[in-house]
Amino acid sequence: MAGKPIGVGIVGTGRISDLHAIEYGRNPDANIVALCDRDIDAAEARAAAWGCADAAILDDMDALLARDDVDLVEILLPHHLHLDAAIKAVEAGKAVSLQKPMCLSMDEANRLVEVAAASKRPFKVFENFIFYPPVLKARELVDADAIGTPLSIRIKSNPGKSATAWEVPAAANAWRQQKAHSGGGPLVFDDGHHKFALAWHFMGNPEAVHAFIGRTETASGSVLDAPSIVSFRFSGGRIGNLEVVYSPELEIITRHYAQDDRVEITGTKGVIWINCGHGRLGDPPPVALYRDGQITTWHDLATGWEESFVLSTRHYIDVVSNGGRPVLTADEGRQVLRFALAAEESAQTGKPVEFGPREAA
Repeated sequence: MAGKPIGVGIVGTGRISDLHAIEYGRNPDANIVALCDRDIDAAEARAAAWGCADAAILDDMDALLARDDVDLVEILLPHHLHLDAAIKAVEAGKAVSLQKPMCLSMDEANRLVEVAAASKRPFKVFENFIFYPPVLKARELVDADAIGTPLSIRIKSNPGKSATAWEVPAAANAWRQQKAHSGGGPLVFDDGHHKFALAWHFMGNPEAVHAFIGRTETASGSVLDAPSIVSFRFSGGRIGNLEVVYSPELEIITRHYAQDDRVEITGTKGVIWINCGHGRLGDPPPVALYRDGQITTWHDLATGWEESFVLSTRHYIDVVSNGGRPVLTADEGRQVLRFALAAEESAQTGKPVEFGPREAA
């Protein structure tokens, strides 16, 4: 790849593609050369908005994969299409970035891990939250022993309303209401991938997961899997939870989804708070640390949700160009999926899901 920008083909040009395209469009080591969507008008509109007037506009993924100028494929399709599309892209010899969650089941994930392992090109399950600047700062503090050994992680996901949120097409919400297409609810399974990835990132794989997943019908008629709470147990007696609450009259400050995300990590010596994600409530410090009787805050961190996409994509461009290990690998994506599926199973059975030593390793 040296001396030649990576040719990027984007499959699926829905709402979220605007954030995926940012770094590909401005990084000198990458160039968007093709867009593919069944809705040609949507693909053409995205190409114009991104300044990619020379990109090929296609409605057939096979045609995109056949192009010699496409080195990397970014797959942004509904979840039930992930497995087949990713396998096609890998077998076409492309580097692949696959939108989370990677698949709908562990059987599918196992198959995709095998296919990715046989490829000579890097394979990435796209996850942006662990690249979010406040999360990177919190991880830096944890690694520097700022709070000692982490003992628990508490994650709050709080959708509401917003006068400044971006417009999401009805079709993007419609398929998420169909479990056969989405794999689970929009908040605990779909968006929950970010939260399970955060728990995995800071605490490792769980030994047990126990969940209650509620159901709320919104004014628009869609169904949200809230209120919900998912509890985790990790090795060494460490614990955590994800709490999801829909507050229909809570105003969220955001340019993207109307949702606030908050994280608290408690250790043997101190506590770290991460105070924003998709959006925010007021103007809290993005990161705060309590240690030795003192509060230290960080206000000078980038907090736009798009920054997490930019940094995640930048990392992968570097991996494809120069070698290295993508984040998440196919196996890491499978670990996060196992976490999410365990929550769904526990909510259905009313019992905790226990993992064997190998699964919790």
